Amino acid sequence: MLLKDLLPQFDNNLPEIEITGLTCDSRKVEKGFAFVCINGFTLDGHDFALKAEELGAAVVISEKPTGAKNEIIVEDTHAAYALMSAAYFGYPSKDLKLVGVTGTNGKTSVTYMLKAIIEEAGFKTGVVGTIQNLIGDEVVPSNNTTPDAYELNRLFAEMRDKGCRYAIMEVSSHALDQKRVYAVDFEVAAFTNLTQDHLDYHITMDNYMLAKKKLFDMCKTAVVNIDDAYSLDICEGIGAKTVTYSVKSNESTYSANGINLRPDGIEYELVGYNFIKHIKIRTGGKFSVYNSLCAAVCAMELGFDIETVATAFEKMEGVKGRAEVVPTGKDFTVIIDYAHTPDGLSNILSTFKELKKGRLVCLFGCGGDRDTKKRPIMGKVAARFSDFVIVTSDNPRTEDPSLIIKDIVEGMKDIKTPYTVIENRIEAIKYAINNAKTDDIIVLAGKGHETYQILKTGKIHLDEREVVAEALGK
Repeated sequence: MLLKDLLPQFDNNLPEIEITGLTCDSRKVEKGFAFVCINGFTLDGHDFALKAEELGAAVVISEKPTGAKNEIIVEDTHAAYALMSAAYFGYPSKDLKLVGVTGTNGKTSVTYMLKAIIEEAGFKTGVVGTIQNLIGDEVVPSNNTTPDAYELNRLFAEMRDKGCRYAIMEVSSHALDQKRVYAVDFEVAAFTNLTQDHLDYHITMDNYMLAKKKLFDMCKTAVVNIDDAYSLDICEGIGAKTVTYSVKSNESTYSANGINLRPDGIEYELVGYNFIKHIKIRTGGKFSVYNSLCAAVCAMELGFDIETVATAFEKMEGVKGRAEVVPTGKDFTVIIDYAHTPDGLSNILSTFKELKKGRLVCLFGCGGDRDTKKRPIMGKVAARFSDFVIVTSDNPRTEDPSLIIKDIVEGMKDIKTPYTVIENRIEAIKYAINNAKTDDIIVLAGKGHETYQILKTGKIHLDEREVVAEALGK
């Protein structure tokens, strides 16, 4: 492929250079590659331009002079890398009807619910998400909520080539801010909610919101939860057709009425343009009403009918790590949930607080090298909703777990809920199981689908389902 075909936006004459590959990682450079200098969190790709040239890079794309012989200077290498990646794979997102889902909580559940609807209609579907990437039923490993621009377009191309007509992706605020999805075409984009998270990166909630909002300048139809406090900000000034959904108001385009919450699922009446349809789902919690409503609206805006939506929901099992019930064979219940934000923890605990007959026990920690401000807030949420709290470690990464726990406990001081601190998460889970009482609901929050823990010494295997089974002697 010629360089000019990778950068058609340039109206000046580019050199006739044949490009054999594309990367922003100098370690991956091969002869004939284009190397794009990206300024990242800890490293600046410009510092590796000459090394990339030594390894055989045919051209260096940069924002400033690096001394490379064949160098193209652009205003924004993040945008250039996204545009070049899309061109390299033949603009694959244009061949898919693509849905992007953004928000603090609910993204994964919405994507899996929407996949179930589309597949109920008979179409092979791709997913880019937190748990894993999927091409139909084929699992493709995932390292980030949203891969970098090259990997993302490569994945879309593979979906296209393997017969997918639809794809759904979770779109993180980081990916939007770093322009990983800059050259992607979205048919529909959905906004679930916005609550405190990632302020270590975005600093303020307004910055966080503005990063999310970028998605709605890249789509044809915006599906927005108007019950969220930031919904008006999201909708303001966007050019896309805007469709709204609500659990609290009938002023939205779609709404959920007559909600019935049960321990084993939810039921409600979905009210749309010219229909009312009974919806039944085997996942508990009011958050499941929001998630399913969002997925249903996205599906109908894609052209699928309400009967297909309802049938898919009734058949669908739960999503791994999202209010997941772990079989115990005992007279108490264990729930695994990915809740790792104040709002996420509040949602899961408030749901099971309403359903409990015995105690509600919450086991959780907070991630290291991440937003420190949410730690005492999450401590307060856990103490407020629970009857007993076990504070433990999550993914401490490079931080001292005991200092993270100290931050959490600070938020629990003014609430009389009893708690204990067990830093080792495996021992904490075993303590929760060994001390469970009849009719207790034990919520293991924070890890969800993850089967590992990230410590200062590296990543270790930790599957909470296995730990529960071991504690039960299975």
